[in-house]
Formats: sequence, C-alpha cells, structure tokens
Amino acid sequence: MSENIPQFSVAEFSKAIKLTIENAFGYVKINGEITGFKRASSGHLYFNLKEDNAVLTAVCFRNQAKDIDFEIADGLQICALGKITSYEGRSNYQIIVDKIEIAGIGAILEMIEKRRNKLAKEGLFDAVYKKNLPFFPKIIGVITSETGAVIEDIKHRILNRCPLHLILYPSAVQGDKAPREIIAGIKYFNSLKINRPEVLIIARGGGSFEDLLPFNDEDLVREVFKSDIPIISAVGHETDFTLIDFVADARAPTPTAGAEFATPVLEDLKNNFKNLEKNINNSNDNYFNKNQL
Repeated sequence: MSENIPQFSVAEFSKAIKLTIENAFGYVKINGEITGFKRASSGHLYFNLKEDNAVLTAVCFRNQAKDIDFEIADGLQICALGKITSYEGRSNYQIIVDKIEIAGIGAILEMIEKRRNKLAKEGLFDAVYKKNLPFFPKIIGVITSETGAVIEDIKHRILNRCPLHLILYPSAVQGDKAPREIIAGIKYFNSLKINRPEVLIIARGGGSFEDLLPFNDEDLVREVFKSDIPIISAVGHETDFTLIDFVADARAPTPTAGAEFATPVLEDLKNNFKNLEKNINNSNDNYFNKNQL
C-alpha cells in the first residue's frame, strides 16, 4: 500500500505546491482590509489582507509601490491585483501585488474618522496646546511643491502685504511619499539654529479626495503636534478638511489665506504709526496749551 504513495523531498514538495498554486490561479484581484502594514527601508511594502478570520500575506515591491498615489495604512479596504504564489522558505502562500485600488471612499472615510477619534482622545487637537502665531515674523517657512501656482501665490501675497524673508522646503504634496517629505520639512525647520522660521505654512491647492489623503497621515499629524514652531495648515479649498487642520496651530481655508495669516499688512502698520504719532503730537500740544494758560 505504502509503495503507491507519492514521495517527495521537502524542496520537491514545496516546488510542486508553488507550481500548482500559480497554475491554478494566475493573476487575481482580491478584496480585503490591510493589517500589519510595514514599509521596509528598501521601499517594499509588506502587509496582510484580512476578512473575518481569513488572512492572506501580501507584498508589493518597490517598483510597483512607487506608483501608489494615496496613503497606505492599517484598516484601509483595498482591491489588490497581482499573482498568487507560495513562499517556499516558510511554506505559506501570498499575493505579489502589482497594483492597489481603494475599495470605495466610504472605507477611507471610516478609517480617517477612527484615526481622528483616536488622536482626539490622546489630546492632540486640544486648544490648550495651540501656539500663538507671531505678529510680525521676520522669517516664514513654507512646505509645499516648488512648482505650480501655490508657492507663487504665497510669494505674491506676502510681497504685497509685507515683504519678508521666505524659505521654501520643497515637498511632494500628493501621493505616497508626500507625508514623509512634509515630515522631513518640519524636522528640518525645527532643527535650524540660524535663519529659523518663526512660523511655518504647510500648503497645497485643491484636489480630489484621494489627492488630499497624505494630509490625514497619522505620523504627519504627530509631527505637526511636536513642532516647536507654530504651523498654519493651508491645504485645499475652504470646504476641504484634513486631520492636520485639527492639529495645526491655525487652519487657513486656502494657501493664499495662509500667507495672510502669517503676515501683517505693512501699509496698515504705517498708518497706525502715523495715527499714533499724530495722537502723541496732539496730546503734547494740548498739554502745553493747557499749562500755558
């Protein structure tokens, strides 16, 4: 009886399972919730796809991961497209992901709301931690894309109101790498010993719901909270809200408004000084006229 049982070495059997799985399924599209997400230093993404009690291991290699233009995080419902294979070294099967699609805006909104509630409970949005914006900053730091209309609008608005020293930290403001680059910008400005800005503006123009996802990144929210320099969030249009709006020291409805929040109007200051000078002169005249009688 035992003579009819197929016999394999461990390596042979693992190879047979690998070929069987790959030939049976080929390219697939699988829905699930991301858990155990990890971004390796190599740029590869490792995570699980979960549904109820079922879990599927997944990996998305660097060349494919760089094309993902939204934030990846635990709790996100996605559709993963790729090939099913087995990893012989651990005798488990997995999906090698070529592309990731968001499984509905509702799932993202739910994830963001859960994150907002968690951060709020930790006190990150409490008014007691808000820092006052300086009235007349000598240096303003801006974190945004170095190309496009946003930085030009900010430069133009500040120039018209009150010419000040502006320092740009160029950053992606869309896609998977945007949170990391914005975080790097906040750390950079806070680390400066010379020419350290007195206020920062994080800015990008309007966009789709997916375009603004990087500004809901948990690590970014925590970095904004930790900043010693006051931060103005100037992201999207007036109706757009992201999580950094809640943690920032001030929220501007547009990037141009962010520039206005950061600067006084020089002509108004000049007029105020003229009025003060006039009032002082009038007070002096009145005093001397009164004492000469």
